[in-house]
Amino acid sequence: MAIGNITTVTEFIILGFSEHQDLQIPLSFLFLLIYLIILMGNLTIIAVTCLDPHLHNPMYFFLCNLSMLDISYTSITLPKLLDILLRKKRAIPKNGCFAQVYFLMVSMCEELLLLTAMAYDRYVAICHPLRYSVVMNLRLCVLMATGTWILGFLDPVGLIYHFSHFSYCESNEINHFFCDPSALLKLSCTNTSTFNYVTYILAVFVALPCFILTLASYVYIISAILRIRSTEGRCKAFSTCSSHLTVVILFYGTTASLYVRPTSMQSVDQNKFFALLYNVLIPLFNPIIYSLKNKQVKEAIRKVFLQKLIY
Repeated sequence: MAIGNITTVTEFIILGFSEHQDLQIPLSFLFLLIYLIILMGNLTIIAVTCLDPHLHNPMYFFLCNLSMLDISYTSITLPKLLDILLRKKRAIPKNGCFAQVYFLMVSMCEELLLLTAMAYDRYVAICHPLRYSVVMNLRLCVLMATGTWILGFLDPVGLIYHFSHFSYCESNEINHFFCDPSALLKLSCTNTSTFNYVTYILAVFVALPCFILTLASYVYIISAILRIRSTEGRCKAFSTCSSHLTVVILFYGTTASLYVRPTSMQSVDQNKFFALLYNVLIPLFNPIIYSLKNKQVKEAIRKVFLQKLIY
């Protein structure tokens, strides 16, 4: 039913990569392979963290949470993209689309908070090594992880409330490979100024403090490392936080490319490309970075899987 130029939308059509019809099958196999690698990599991290007693410490506790988040995050978008590519099922119910938007926002917020908690953990480990076990006790770690998950689920509630009350004009086609918030805003006939205001408030009270705390942690960490006299000591200290620092740079770099670029530099194809990097690159690279850069994780993987092969 339509009234004027406003249409009652019951579903959205996700165009995906429809402009590349000849690449649909190769893309489907590529994304299926990537999805399986993401699942395998992150499940491996979770398994070795749980099974190896040497990894039962705060750093790997948070890493386990990060791997669970990466699995959840990529499972929000890639299965639907595979459905679009393989079975041409581009339609997604309106409520299903809003649910996808909500869980994407939840995942982004939780990753911000988790990386901040991990930065604090590395700060205590390097700047206050003698007090590390006292400060980063089990109770604090559980409280930080629980707080991260709770706040992550609560933070986007206001935004998704506004999305669910928008009216949508004529077209219900989303020129993206998932229900992208910016693409949905372009379809809306409703004044989005309140939504933008709420977005800025959340950015100021959640994203900005996370960035500042993470940056401050690494300022203190780098200062402490530079004060170490021996080269071997500096290398050893830096190695304890190099994996996390790499993941932080990757996360903030792809996020900035996606959301902080000037409007004049944005296009539909560019937005798809950077969103694809964000949705695939981070969950794919996180376990690889922690496996390749961390001797304890590599040894745990060898030990756990070698025992499985022997027995």
